[in-house]
Amino acid sequence: MYDAKTVNRVKRIEGQLRGILRMMEEGKDCKEVVTQLSAVRSAADRTIGVIVSNNLLECVQNAEGNSDKLNSVIQEAMNLVVKSR
Repeated sequence: MYDAKTVNRVKRIEGQLRGILRMMEEGKDCKEVVTQLSAVRSAADRTIGVIVSNNLLECVQNAEGNSDKLNSVIQEAMNLVVKSR
């Protein structure tokens, strides 16, 4: 379900978080730490968008013209986006 690109996005975020922990342990300036945390948040938001859109596309293809099912999967996708904010 998750392609290699999406998995790599999460691994990159993981690496960024490890870097932030290292910065904190080294006592780096809070401005630098916050900047990096903001980058992680943006990367996570983009990754959520990719996952939700991929899932929505798959669900729409599987709805087989059933408008109730289609509306349901679209609503579920929107709920995931809203929840992630």
